[in-house]
Amino acid sequence: MSLKARITDDMKAAMRAKEAVRLGTIRLLLAAIKQKEIDERIELDDAAVSSIVEKLIKQRKDSISQFQAAGRDDLVATEQAELIVLQAYLPEQLSVAEVEAAVAAAIAESGAASAKDMGKVMGLLKPRLAGRADMGQVSALIKARLAS
Repeated sequence: MSLKARITDDMKAAMRAKEAVRLGTIRLLLAAIKQKEIDERIELDDAAVSSIVEKLIKQRKDSISQFQAAGRDDLVATEQAELIVLQAYLPEQLSVAEVEAAVAAAIAESGAASAKDMGKVMGLLKPRLAGRADMGQVSALIKARLAS
């Protein structure tokens, strides 16, 4: 079953169970998927759907930090509930050790020697780790490795 089909089935289940927050979040996700398909006139595969989920998760995390800074705990709770629903659609996350091993392998493979070569390493890692690791953390690991 494709990820898009699973999301649609989950929407139907949320409707039947009358789970308002989950239903709203899934509808938002499906709207983003549909918008991308219409804009680009293509049928999205699981990788593209995962990238949309990642984008929505990043938006939720940004909103949570801004709402916390403003002291809006009611909105923080809403965003966190949506974040939990969205995270269920990402593939299993890699451990820190697995990410570090992938970074070391990519540095060795690309022959990167300094921070100038960071783009080469990121280019290798992005397709390998997409959806399975936070690319911001991966970037920080690469910088630390290449700086030393």
